[in-house]
Amino acid sequence: MNARQPVAGQSTPQDTPATTAPTDSSSSPSSPPTFDPASLFTAFPPVPMNPLAHAAWEYGVDAWQRSILFFDILRRRAAETVEHERGGFPAVLVFEHEVLMDGRDMPRPVNYALLRIVPPPEHPTDMTNRPFVVMDPRAGHGPGIGGFKSDSEIGNAIRSGHPCYFITFFRDPCPGQTIEDVARTEGLFLREVARRHPDAPGRPFVVGNCQAGWALLMLAAAAPDVTGPILLAGAPVAYWSGVRGKNPMRYAGGLLGGTWLSSLAADMGNGRFDGAWLVQNFESLNPSNTLWEKLYNVYAKADTEGPRFLEFERWWGGHFLMNRAEIDWIVQNLFVGNHLTAGEVRSNDGQHVIDLRNVRSPVIVFASWGDNITPPQQALNWIPDLYPSVEELVANEQTIVYCLHPSIGHLGIFVSGSIANKEHSELFCALDLIDVLPPGLYEAKIEDVAPELPHRDLIQGRYLVRFERRTIDDILALDDGRDDEQPFEVVRRVAEVNQHLYDTFASPIVRAISNETTAEAIRSVHPSRLERTVTGDSNPWMQWVAAMAPAVREARQPVSPDNPFLQMQQAVSAQIVRSLDDYRDARDAWQERMFESIYAAPWLPAMLGMSATPKRPESPAITALRKEVADLRQREARREIGEGTSLDAFLRVLSYVTQGKSAIEERPFNLLRKLARENPAEEKITLAEFKAAVRRQSYIVSLDPEAALKALPELVPDMKERRRTMVLAHRVLTIGGPLDDDWLKRYREVADTLGTDHGNGKAKPTEA
Repeated sequence: MNARQPVAGQSTPQDTPATTAPTDSSSSPSSPPTFDPASLFTAFPPVPMNPLAHAAWEYGVDAWQRSILFFDILRRRAAETVEHERGGFPAVLVFEHEVLMDGRDMPRPVNYALLRIVPPPEHPTDMTNRPFVVMDPRAGHGPGIGGFKSDSEIGNAIRSGHPCYFITFFRDPCPGQTIEDVARTEGLFLREVARRHPDAPGRPFVVGNCQAGWALLMLAAAAPDVTGPILLAGAPVAYWSGVRGKNPMRYAGGLLGGTWLSSLAADMGNGRFDGAWLVQNFESLNPSNTLWEKLYNVYAKADTEGPRFLEFERWWGGHFLMNRAEIDWIVQNLFVGNHLTAGEVRSNDGQHVIDLRNVRSPVIVFASWGDNITPPQQALNWIPDLYPSVEELVANEQTIVYCLHPSIGHLGIFVSGSIANKEHSELFCALDLIDVLPPGLYEAKIEDVAPELPHRDLIQGRYLVRFERRTIDDILALDDGRDDEQPFEVVRRVAEVNQHLYDTFASPIVRAISNETTAEAIRSVHPSRLERTVTGDSNPWMQWVAAMAPAVREARQPVSPDNPFLQMQQAVSAQIVRSLDDYRDARDAWQERMFESIYAAPWLPAMLGMSATPKRPESPAITALRKEVADLRQREARREIGEGTSLDAFLRVLSYVTQGKSAIEERPFNLLRKLARENPAEEKITLAEFKAAVRRQSYIVSLDPEAALKALPELVPDMKERRRTMVLAHRVLTIGGPLDDDWLKRYREVADTLGTDHGNGKAKPTEA
């Protein structure tokens, strides 16, 4: 090997090409000649040739150069993977951070830690702002995708001046840790965040990405006092839901015979499950991208695509581990069992049930029609599972907002800069408004701001955010019916039988022959790791690539875009993609037919002692308890109809006038916040007080509008205060334009009831 050859990941100054070096008669004749790879491109003078031959030569040189650059990018990916592993697989955050709490030091150790994001000097933190906490998923990868570039969830929160925190985790789980241990530790983390920000307007806003979404929802149900509003980004909760002809991943559990294979993989891993298998499940959904497009894109754009590819692959190739108890809990309770929305998830001691109706904070769901891993049905169908009607949702004082993107894929929800700068950014800006929305179901609409829109100064972000009221039927309309979920009850039963058989007969044998040496050997030959190993510096051929790449970059001769051979390459690539897509469609259709022929047929439920259309009934005791709670809230609301302050009166006026309105937008709320800042210190109203009053008065009005209107004079006996209330209400109600006929009619009814002179709907500004 030439002594001048660089080591992996390094380069050396290039020698002068041999064809251009001047003759030096004084040089030592014994000096060995050096070879410069760049001379391959300058050693031969141009030869006249016809256009087709010239195009072939031009394409051949470009293709050869791109091949070297392509393999060098793969070599660098392997080197970065090795470096990442040697560093202990740290989070791929691009922001400076510090560890506040380490879960490995807890009485019940878990491999989680709480990080504080250190803001850059150009974006100082306002400690009176609500703190943000981002939770990334343990779905096979490591943490950091919520902040692995500046345009991200964390980046937007930092630019808005919010204190930011991140819940990270480490590659290896602590011995014996369980999902419940993790949830308990995350609750401690959130309490610590709240303790550090006593002046914040509310509890922390928490983002749960993908699989962290169900974990966050469970935490909010088990400990309602630790979270503020929660955002579930691409998070599956209703695992059986989907649309026929799409969403093939939901059939995997049935076609594989249930959950026993994940237990087998964990036993072969010496009690630890390799997250690379979860990643492989994701990749199998789109074989054209996995097998061709992803790497072809790097090859076709080898001059520019390297940094973006390596940035993403650092996260995508960092596979983490879980204890068998953790993966068993996840697949048995969620992926296959779907017990969460049915209220069948219990604590380890069996004493406590996780009921998602206990969530007291507003829930924001962000999903996309382009997501084939967590389709909108899996992200939203838990709502009708819990609440048969919006009236029951309102009675439970729950606020749910959902936002649907038309096309972005699953990973784009977390890594796309456009999503971070629009959907995430605008939802973050409207966070306080979401927190005080009256209980109900809403769809968030994010629109461009029209130039003629009045009061543009009251729009916080770059877009106008509206929250349109929705019903449970609107959620159900996103699906093609839910009859196709009944066969999954049979899958659940088959999975339980097979799991019991495996645990009884096979698991003891597999665990007896497994050890850490065999487990590490199995992990090392997983395809996701092997593809990096064979292109790493341990492969002697890649040393040659490392030596050639710098010279190729220096002597780069890109092909012209209209080259016929380049166009032929692109056509061949497109045909390969189409062929793989056709294979995927045929495979998915076959899997769906096979699934239905097994689990939708009547013979299998009969063999298992189940009804032909099994359905889990809700416990009569639970149904009665929920009805009793709803009745109690109604009685309390009726008692409070004649009670309240001037704030209650003002909010009751707004609720009555806007009753039945389909949308609530941010400008009126931002106007109220602006006016509140102008109040004297002794009249300051906290966000929590405002939120409580909104919920109280909106429920009273929805319960009995006529009685609520008649009782208004009791809330504001002073005539001057009544006029002030009406003027302020008029100012807020007309921020988007004059009152329409329905609103004007209701406004006049309020004015007549209070005895003010605002019946024409034109308030006098001087009275404000």
